[in-house]
Amino acid sequence: MPTLPIAIEHLLGDSVIESNRIEFKEGWNPKSIYRTICAFANDFDNIGGGYIVIGVQEVNGRAVRPVVGLDINQIDRIQREMVNFNKLIDPEYFPKVFIEEVDNNKVIVLWISGGSNRPYRVPDDVKAKEKHCNYYIRYNSSSIVPNRNQEIDLISLSNQIPFDDRANSNASLDDISMVLIRDFLVETNSKLAAHIESTKLSDILQQMDLVCGSPERLLPKNIALMLFSNKIEKFFPCTQVDIVIYPKGKERDPSNFMEIAPIIGPVHMMIRATMEYLKTNIIKEKIIKLPDQAEAKKFFNYPYQALEEAVVNALYHRNYQEREPVEISIEPDNITIISYNGPDRSIKLEDLRKGNIKARRYRNRKLGDFLKELDLTEGRATGIPTIKKELKENGSPMPIFNTDEDRSYFLIEIPSHPDFIQELSIISLNGQNTNIAKEETSPQNDVLSALFNILLPKSIYILEQLLSGPLDKNEIFYRIKVSNQTYSKKRFLDPLIDLNLIEMTIKNKPRCRNQKYRITDEGKHILHSYKSR
Repeated sequence: MPTLPIAIEHLLGDSVIESNRIEFKEGWNPKSIYRTICAFANDFDNIGGGYIVIGVQEVNGRAVRPVVGLDINQIDRIQREMVNFNKLIDPEYFPKVFIEEVDNNKVIVLWISGGSNRPYRVPDDVKAKEKHCNYYIRYNSSSIVPNRNQEIDLISLSNQIPFDDRANSNASLDDISMVLIRDFLVETNSKLAAHIESTKLSDILQQMDLVCGSPERLLPKNIALMLFSNKIEKFFPCTQVDIVIYPKGKERDPSNFMEIAPIIGPVHMMIRATMEYLKTNIIKEKIIKLPDQAEAKKFFNYPYQALEEAVVNALYHRNYQEREPVEISIEPDNITIISYNGPDRSIKLEDLRKGNIKARRYRNRKLGDFLKELDLTEGRATGIPTIKKELKENGSPMPIFNTDEDRSYFLIEIPSHPDFIQELSIISLNGQNTNIAKEETSPQNDVLSALFNILLPKSIYILEQLLSGPLDKNEIFYRIKVSNQTYSKKRFLDPLIDLNLIEMTIKNKPRCRNQKYRITDEGKHILHSYKSR
């Protein structure tokens, strides 16, 4: 019998899976159960399907303990009946069935993931002689027949499978690390961990719903590669976190910056490594003793939880088909986190800039579930409210949210607590204190220092490309394999212009349609010096 890939207590305790994705049934009632199976399979809001636990009473949506359970004869009968009832779903759909022991009783857990052949319909009563079929969707914690507009939206979702739930034809099961799978199962207290040594990898992945395809050629889903592959950059190029530090600020001194080595690896490990760097090197605490008060006032330049939610959001909602890293810029008065591409167009720009973001559908529905199991996020739609709440409690200014009309990026700017704002002259890097402030030198040495020590490798490649003649920015970005023009220009071209290493062919008209960029004599000299080092 297959083993549920998450701990049963996560379902009963409502600690990992949102309550609107779980239904408890004291007994076997196929009429209502199959409506819910249909609704979860349609996954109208792309939230990842859901679970039905049979043999558990509920009060106000919560499981009553100890559970009532089911006897073995009931379980055998239910499983036999389900074989025929599954065929009544149009098109056919087969939920995964697990038998779990809870409080010394047996319960049935049905795991219904979003189906690849949606939309699905099911008879209103699967046991009725005359069967009338309807679509069903989830609305809050209920399974309902959609209205006309909802039905049109549901039908439009046909064959639209979220990216992380799709099979990756360029990968094989050999690209999945059993070590990473084991670590995840152990950390989440899954019973599968006890069987991993005696079970084939393909069986483990099937029980975790991480593969699809025919038995003779199973393909890993993208979610499996995001979390359990040591070669994530092979399948999702530029999936990394880039951290850049501007000691005097990006606007004030854009050429004075330090770039930290890119953070790469499985998504959850990137999140943890990023937060470890920020916790060790950036987050600072201040304690002020107040007169006539026993407790001291404590606050941070950046609350850890606010930064963590912002980093998780950036990697959770990132478009993994974009060849752009998550970018974190650290300045004296703020931290800016940019991910590509931007939020759904259903979110109005006005609401987004106010932080009133209520996403209806999620780009990576399964990734969110896994991150929640790892306690890296509280759940869907909680990130922005948590950031605002943590900043308010810390006495910090409110965050800024932004995107462009094309929704090509999503930006969160988290301001520092006012009491901490100062020039970032010392940054701890790789366990050592590094003084970023430069000594006064000649202009020539300033440029050499900037190029040799802190200029991006792609900037050097740009100089090399411009040796053959002027290029427009589209051609430049194509050659260096970046896509977002607005932020790529600020990151790669503007610093070179400021250093007089490149120049525009049509000066004083940066938005000119025929604008191109060429290398300057200074740029040629510096490039020659760089290659001659």
